[in-house]
Amino acid sequence: MQNQLPSIADFSSDGVDPAHYARLADDWALAVADIVGSTKLAAAGRDKDVNFVAGAAVAVLGEAVRRGQEPVACQFGGDGAIAAVPRDRIDATRAALAALAHWAQSEFQIELRVGLVPVAALRAKNLDAFVALRDFGNQNAFGLFLGDGIVAADSWVKHDAQWRVAPAAGELAGLEGLSCRWQPVAARNGTVLCVIADPVASGAAGMAALGRIVRAIDACTQGLATAPLGDGTPLEPRWMPSIAALAREARAARPRKRVARVASAMLAAFVVFVVHKFGGRIGAIDIARYRRDMAERSDYRKAAGGPRLVLDVSAAVASRIEETLAAAEAAGEIRYGTARADATTVTCLVGDFAADRHVHFVDGAGLGFWRASQMLKAKMPTEA
Repeated sequence: MQNQLPSIADFSSDGVDPAHYARLADDWALAVADIVGSTKLAAAGRDKDVNFVAGAAVAVLGEAVRRGQEPVACQFGGDGAIAAVPRDRIDATRAALAALAHWAQSEFQIELRVGLVPVAALRAKNLDAFVALRDFGNQNAFGLFLGDGIVAADSWVKHDAQWRVAPAAGELAGLEGLSCRWQPVAARNGTVLCVIADPVASGAAGMAALGRIVRAIDACTQGLATAPLGDGTPLEPRWMPSIAALAREARAARPRKRVARVASAMLAAFVVFVVHKFGGRIGAIDIARYRRDMAERSDYRKAAGGPRLVLDVSAAVASRIEETLAAAEAAGEIRYGTARADATTVTCLVGDFAADRHVHFVDGAGLGFWRASQMLKAKMPTEA
């Protein structure tokens, strides 16, 4: 089924329409990773650590789920991740989740709650899970998720231990290409707005409400370039990553390979900086193109039960979007959360630079997605 996952190119028209998604079969599962204690981590200024561990979850899950050269449906959530897992990859994914949680605790002192929810268990509660890809070709893709089952799977793992996987030491594959070397990208239009919206009604009525809200947000931003990385030109390479960034990358490697990992990161950053200074291209290295591709392959418009957006807008447009969301919430159609930031953070997953395999995960500075989720969570009386 994995190679049959549909690809969505136009989020505005198709991103929250289940007709453009595949319904996951009962023998599949949803893998969930969620960082515990984000409030304390954010207060301690560890937002980039949180983003890095969430990016690691995507990297590790992607490797565990992958079948050959097929793209996989995994998604970054700022302080967590979700992935669609086919039947024959469930055991490998369970082992990867256990090792991932152990690594996050031992290397970052971050508790990562991980779990697997069978789609059959969701269907027994009349909860559907729909999955599609935002596929850029050449294995550059991330997952899009719709349906009551997506939100339920996340909630079940958070609140019911029976769905969780216990941490355990083990092999971790996929972290080789994970990095966080770019500086936050300042908002060009005034503010970075993170938006999370979920439907109140289940089924078709809820999906219709999401379609209306996405169209209403598009109407608010009409004529404004809202992609937080723009066309890539706001991305300015530094000659040397920060010490903190290098330390994060080091902890993504085995102890005996950490010096080599740091040296490689420093060399790569210096080469990118030099090439950029000489006009963006030397031989086969085209940094201008790489930055354009970074912007195109960023996940600033996605769905995880409902829309998850990171938009670069003016303060006035941000207010209009929030007013639109509030009106839909007052009408009983959605629940939402928003958060504003002055910049966008970027976490990169580079499978093979030379082969043009890389995707990029964005968040509002200061854990914008997490802050928006806290606002949404406060409106959910049944959640602890």
